[in-house]
Amino acid sequence: MVTSEDSEDSEDGEGSEGSGDGGALLRLRDLLDLLDRGAPAEQFTPPPPAGATEHGGLSDADAAVLADATRIALRIRRTLSQHRRREAELAALFDTAGDLARLREPDAVLGAIVHRAKLLLGTDVTYLSLNDEEAGDTYMRVTDGSVSAAFQQVRLGMGEGLGGLVAETARPYSTGDYRDDQRFRHTTKIDTAVTEEGLRAILGVPLRLGTRVIGVLYAADRTARTFTPDEVALLSSLADHAAIAIDGARLLDETRTALVDLNEASRTIEAHSEAMRRAEDAHDRLTDLVLRGGDVTDVATAIGTVLQGGTLVHDAEGAELARVGTDAGPPSVEAVAASRAGGRAVSVRGTWVCAVLAGHELLGSIALTGRADLDDADRRLFERASLVTALLLLLRRSVAETEDRVRGELLGDLLTRAADPAGLSARALRLGVNLGRPHAVFVLHAGAVPRPRLLAAAARLAQARKGLAGLHHEDVVLVCPAEAPDAVRGPGTGSGAGTGTGPAAASLAGELGQVLAGPVTVGAAGPVTGPAEFADAYAEARRCRTALRTLGREGTGAALSDLGFLGVLLGDQTDLGGYVHQTLGPVLAYDAKRGTDLIRTLRAYFDTGTSQSRAAEALHVHVNTVVQRLERIGSLLGRDWQRPERALELQLALRIHRVSAPDAPDGKADGDRDGDSAGAPGPGDFAA
Repeated sequence: MVTSEDSEDSEDGEGSEGSGDGGALLRLRDLLDLLDRGAPAEQFTPPPPAGATEHGGLSDADAAVLADATRIALRIRRTLSQHRRREAELAALFDTAGDLARLREPDAVLGAIVHRAKLLLGTDVTYLSLNDEEAGDTYMRVTDGSVSAAFQQVRLGMGEGLGGLVAETARPYSTGDYRDDQRFRHTTKIDTAVTEEGLRAILGVPLRLGTRVIGVLYAADRTARTFTPDEVALLSSLADHAAIAIDGARLLDETRTALVDLNEASRTIEAHSEAMRRAEDAHDRLTDLVLRGGDVTDVATAIGTVLQGGTLVHDAEGAELARVGTDAGPPSVEAVAASRAGGRAVSVRGTWVCAVLAGHELLGSIALTGRADLDDADRRLFERASLVTALLLLLRRSVAETEDRVRGELLGDLLTRAADPAGLSARALRLGVNLGRPHAVFVLHAGAVPRPRLLAAAARLAQARKGLAGLHHEDVVLVCPAEAPDAVRGPGTGSGAGTGTGPAAASLAGELGQVLAGPVTVGAAGPVTGPAEFADAYAEARRCRTALRTLGREGTGAALSDLGFLGVLLGDQTDLGGYVHQTLGPVLAYDAKRGTDLIRTLRAYFDTGTSQSRAAEALHVHVNTVVQRLERIGSLLGRDWQRPERALELQLALRIHRVSAPDAPDGKADGDRDGDSAGAPGPGDFAA
């Protein structure tokens, strides 16, 4: 049995016998403890030399073993340090990759990369510059640890300084002391910024995208030092991540821009599709109107409904064809000309105007009011409406030309006494003209207006009044129903007697002159009834038109009966009775009603050279009686009856009247005929 004392003795004996081995083991344990604590290299001291006493006097063999163990421990320490550094670097790279994967803002990612580079390399300053391809240099984008504003804003030309050389050559460069390193091209601007920041040791690596360099990543210290290959490799890895971040941001920005453009394009396509749908619908509606025989007003109404505005349509001469939902005036000539020249609708003071064209021919214009904000789609729709309007106007013109040709042929047959009056009447009825009604014949002349314009205006009037218009022997002729049915000439009356064609001709001359903006002379004849009478009426109206021009009365209208004795002279069928009645009618009517003979007093007055006293002698009455009778005659004929022109007309009528209605037998005194006595005036004188 071993006692406790024996055990203690045994342990003491072993300790005394192996004190050297025990010291070596303790030393090995200390080395392991230093490795475990990550102690600095200075604490891994080598073993004392053999024979030394301060550590128990290790033998040479133990000392050698401990020296080897210390060297191994230092190698292990360096390996562990490298592993820890690699672990930190990998963690930083993984964090950077995570930042890239999360697609944070590029400035934040670049800032994190620069900051991690500063921590991993243990430098005073880290920064990143990017190339400016337009300016041809590189500029600071992100800095960490910098205190100089000038340094943060410096720009490096390609090849200037360390960074410019890296950007130009796409190779990493480092310097232990930049100020004394002559490998780089120094400039005052760069050296000043580096000095102000206090930098000496600088490492720069390129940011690459394939073979293209987009910038430089730097690590710098304010003390001189040398950068190891591992530091260069680490900074290069971070630079690669920075390049990826920049390129990713660029791609993301391009993607966002593309999405914005795509959305805008989608909206544009949608709006265009809607505009096309509206345009197609409007075109179908307008085309359907034309095919169904709709007129210009129907088209104007449809345009106003689609575009929500008022519509005006005019022809090439400026005549209004349709007006829907607006009180605006016609478009200006300048606006129509501008639209015609440009081929597009134009806006003039809030009104859109579009020329209606058939090729280069101007057919008219269309105006849209109340839509000053017309967008491009509606503008094109408005322009398309002008095309449909042009189609309708061309169709109308074609129909009108055909109808005018038929009407012109009928008119020519009427004015040349063509055979078969019944056939002419039937043809006229098919055109809506009833030759059984009284019609007036007008011959038109406008020297300042082209004949086609005059004919077109006459044709419009003929259509509006259910008449005929055309060219006959180079004359523009218009035949219209007479306004006064009771103006039909009766048997034995001339074609101009008692008619209402004179005032109608004057009114027609004024109307056409206003439309054509030029004087129009109109000679009239009729009314006539039946196809057989139109040829003579045309000849008379033509003579009247010629007489008006000869008398200098351009721009007026009249019938031969309105020209007085000249009309009688020019008339083909002289209506002397009608002329007398027209000139002396009021006096003749007064004599017939009162039983007086004022007409004889008037004749005596003119026969005696308009002398009241000699007229009194010829009539065997007192001069006061003649004065009173002449006053009565003036009230009947008008105040201007003694003007030379009027007096000539009256004398001619008196002579015709004397021939056609001779006086009473000479045995009856003038005083008796007039109801007056010779000598001093009596009551009978004043009764006249």
